[in-house]
Amino acid sequence: MEHPLRKGLLVAVLFGALLPSIAFGSDGGAHADPIGTVVLYLAVILAAAKLGGDLAVRVGQPAVLGELLAGVLLGNLGALGFTALEPMKTDASIDMLSRLGVLVLLFEVGLESTVAQMLKVGVTSFFVATLGVVAPFALGWLLGAWILPDASPYVHAFLGATLTATSVGITARVLQDLRASQTPEARIILGAAVIDDVLGLVILAVVTGIIGAADRGGTMSYGEIAIVFGKAAAFLVGSLLIGAKISRRLFSVASRLRARGVLLALGLAFCFFFAWLAGLIGLAPIVGAFAAGLVLEDMHFRDFTTRGESTLEHLIQPISSFLVPIFFVLMGLRTDLGAFTQPGVPLLAVALTFAAILGKQACALGVGKGVDRLTVGIGMIPRGEVGLIFANIGQSLTVGGKPVVSGAVFSAVVAMVIVTTMFTPPALEWSLSRRAANAPKTPGPDAH
Repeated sequence: MEHPLRKGLLVAVLFGALLPSIAFGSDGGAHADPIGTVVLYLAVILAAAKLGGDLAVRVGQPAVLGELLAGVLLGNLGALGFTALEPMKTDASIDMLSRLGVLVLLFEVGLESTVAQMLKVGVTSFFVATLGVVAPFALGWLLGAWILPDASPYVHAFLGATLTATSVGITARVLQDLRASQTPEARIILGAAVIDDVLGLVILAVVTGIIGAADRGGTMSYGEIAIVFGKAAAFLVGSLLIGAKISRRLFSVASRLRARGVLLALGLAFCFFFAWLAGLIGLAPIVGAFAAGLVLEDMHFRDFTTRGESTLEHLIQPISSFLVPIFFVLMGLRTDLGAFTQPGVPLLAVALTFAAILGKQACALGVGKGVDRLTVGIGMIPRGEVGLIFANIGQSLTVGGKPVVSGAVFSAVVAMVIVTTMFTPPALEWSLSRRAANAPKTPGPDAH
């Protein structure tokens, strides 16, 4: 029987060989349906994402890393003279689908966490999360100012912001694979990672507000910054308190509807409404999507699940499997490896990676006795999707007509995300095994 990896590579080679004629042939008709180009791009993205994800899993890495690297590979084929995929990087339809993918991704992350879980982890996770946000933000800002002295302070601030959050999904998957999800370290890491995301989104709201004011030719006073911070905090707290009450009644009433797919449709509508509401008050829509996921808990779907329907988390997985890889592959596509030939870019990538790893080790200061500090610090390292989302938002923000995050800086951020994502699984496995080896042995029943 032929090895599945060999089959995958064979499919990739054949697909790559046929793609140029397909792509160039699609431009032949003057009245060609515009959907034709979009579906071709989607075919390339989804095939590349799944092949890349499979290869990553085979070597012990998260699938998301394979999707990102597949995009990097496709996006740099132009250097070899293959330019058929270049328009994909700026295609409006693909970009919009990737933005939807980000909302669904943050909604999923929110669904996997609950307010009760955040409260359970207590003060320790809050201290760990706070230190894990402040230290990387400061390091990212300082290193950005050192390596990019000619860039505006807004660039330095945004570099700091991209380092704040921890990828809950990647950390949770690694701990699950290592069968360490129930250890004290794991509970602190996962709780702190969720709080990290909340604090990171608040920082993103403040930094985005400051940059928006600068682009309009003004500046924000400390009072205005406090208002943006308060607005973000009020939105998150308000959505959790008010949204929890409204959602219970809303889903209870909706359970009486007999049409198919009510739970999925209502869940997505809830997510998109919160995202719109966040945008309406000047916050990033991903803040609303994340808040919507946090609000919804299993009890809200009880009327649906008691009659045999799946949970919302299960129902949304196929949509996530379609939309989320588009985002990761597109981020890889927009990563220009040629940028690393520019002066300062390799140094920036190394410095950001150093800041990303070292900054999260400050988390250890928030851990009490009986918990392995090194394990907690390592578990907080991966940036994954959150760092990419922040960097992508930075590309869309401008000051004086120039993007806050340039293509070169974005490529450096992607390199940091790749390294931190690859570093965490083996480092966490080593740290946990080291702790297990050093743990005091419990005497057996035959010991005297």
